[in-house]
Amino acid sequence: MTTARVLVLGLDPAKIQGWDPEPVQAAIARGRARFDDHGVEADWCLVALEENPEGAIEEALTREDYACVVIGGGIRTHEPLLELFEKVVNLVRRHAPDAAIAFNSSPENCADAALRWLPQRMPRDPDTGSRDRA
Repeated sequence: MTTARVLVLGLDPAKIQGWDPEPVQAAIARGRARFDDHGVEADWCLVALEENPEGAIEEALTREDYACVVIGGGIRTHEPLLELFEKVVNLVRRHAPDAAIAFNSSPENCADAALRWLPQRMPRDPDTGSRDRA
């Protein structure tokens, strides 16, 4: 049986100027561990805004087949990055059209966000036997 694979997209905290990346890096480490705890394979693509983030994300999306892509709050919730967020959503749609899109509220709960959408974790519909959400 093939394990569903997840891609987490976010900002690289070490490359954001003007603040201490260590608390976010520690939260990311805890988030990675939660994927391991659930037996879910996860790849992480942490981008720097000044280093072609769209290119890095496109490359990550085409590396594997992903069942779910988690888009982090750094990309999603910071209003000046709205255009980047739109580009990321469209890159996911283009390069991983079968992947669910999930949103976390912190680096620590990326696994929880993905688990809401991974097919083997979804309950079956009693009438159809399907695990589809749509």
